[in-house]
Parts: sequence; C-alpha cells; structure tokens
Amino acid sequence: MSDTQTRTQTRVDVMDPDRARAMQATLGQDPDIGSGDALPPFFHHLYFWDPQPAPRLGRDGHPKTGGFIPDMGLPRRMWAAGRLRFHAPLLAGIRAEKTSTIESVTRKDGRSGPLAFVRIRHDIRQRQALSLSEWQDIVYREDPAPDAPAPVPPLAATDEVARQSQSFDETALFRYSALTFNGHRIHYDADYARRVEGYRGLVVHGPLLAQVLMLMAQAQLGRPLTQFDYRATAPLIAGEVADFCWRDGLLWVRGPDGRQCMQAEAR
Repeated sequence: MSDTQTRTQTRVDVMDPDRARAMQATLGQDPDIGSGDALPPFFHHLYFWDPQPAPRLGRDGHPKTGGFIPDMGLPRRMWAAGRLRFHAPLLAGIRAEKTSTIESVTRKDGRSGPLAFVRIRHDIRQRQALSLSEWQDIVYREDPAPDAPAPVPPLAATDEVARQSQSFDETALFRYSALTFNGHRIHYDADYARRVEGYRGLVVHGPLLAQVLMLMAQAQLGRPLTQFDYRATAPLIAGEVADFCWRDGLLWVRGPDGRQCMQAEAR
C-alpha cells in the first residue's frame, strides 16, 4: 500500500431494529422490521457510527482526516464507488462487529488537479460468522476553480426493461444523513454546496442512490443479492426526478437531462 501503513479499526453495534424501521419509512416502505429479521441489503450503513466532537470535524462536516484516514492535503471528499459481497443475512437486534481496513492510498494527477484515492475494506461479522464484505473507494480533490468548466457527465442508456422514477427533497436528505450519521454539508447546507464545493444545489447521497438500486435489483432477481458493484458518475441534485433503471443485472440512475449519475451491476 502506498503513502501510509495499514490502518485498521473495529466497531460494534447491536443493529437496533428501530433504526431500520426509520430507514424503511424514509424510503417510503412500511416500517415492519423486528428483532431477528433479516435486514435489507445496505442497511448496515445505519450502524457502526463514528461520532466525533465538533473540534475533530473538518470544514465539510466529516471527521477530519489525519486519524484513521490519512491527511492528503485535499479538502473535497467524494464517494466514488463500492463493491459488496453478501455472505449471509445481517439480522436486526443482534450484536455485530465491523472491522475496517485501509487497503490502499494512491495519488494521481487528473485534468482538474491532484487526486487521492482511498480504498477501505469493511468486514462485518455476526455470531462469529462473516456476513458481509464491502469495499469503498473515496476520492479527495482540490476545490474547483471559480472559472473552471463543469465536468461533462456521461449519457445514460435508455434501453432499460424496468424503471422507477423518484426524487429526493430536503427532508429525505436530512433523514438519510441523520440515520447514517453523515455530517457532509453538501447534503443539507445549500450555500456551502454551491459556494465552496461548486454544486448546483444540495447533493443526493451516493449511497442513497445505491440503496435504491440494491432494493430494485433484489426485487427484479426475486432473491437475496450475492454481490453488488456500483460507481458514481455524476451528482444528482435534490428535487431532480431520476429514473432508476434495470436490464439483465445492470442498473443505472438517469438524471432528468439524460446524464448518468450512477451505474451498477447486481448478482
């Protein structure tokens, strides 16, 4: 691994069913998960919080780098991609242990300046058995120049065989941020999102888009997922109506102007 020694941390959580029911309500579902029930895929993001006091937060509301995640001197954080391997269902109300390891830190020079890529692996065990393995790719970059042109996003496919349309307002973003203890200001501070990080408005969480795609994939497959890979390609802004699309195990999120916001593959 480059730039840093291997870092590992472990957290424990009892997977409170109340939090899972609150997420169901946020997603527009009937809140019916009880203790001992299997959690839907990706609901583990409701747990294993890392609460830090205000002096330990960065300007963006995330915990400051330089602790578990090394400080690369780049202020903007973006969740770029993820991979999940589902080994066994996670159960609500049962103690679980998550071990997180930084697998790599790499630096590159992109068209917009220097970039740093951090890959984190999370392994979650319940009742001494491995239930889930997840890899997260996080990108750090410089602030955008005031006169920099906006990136050109890829166009999304239009050959889906199943589609559902959905938008997320400020209340939905607040609830998702609260349930996942995500303090990133781009999801609730519109002035910060526009003036500091250069977005057109509040940004819908990448993991929230992935969550909707996972539930859609599981419904289309008619069985629990065994793996899910996804990559964010353009931001979706609060209030925009997006199409969540499926075709033969491939999924994507299409913005109202046809741009691709996320692509994924499910098995």
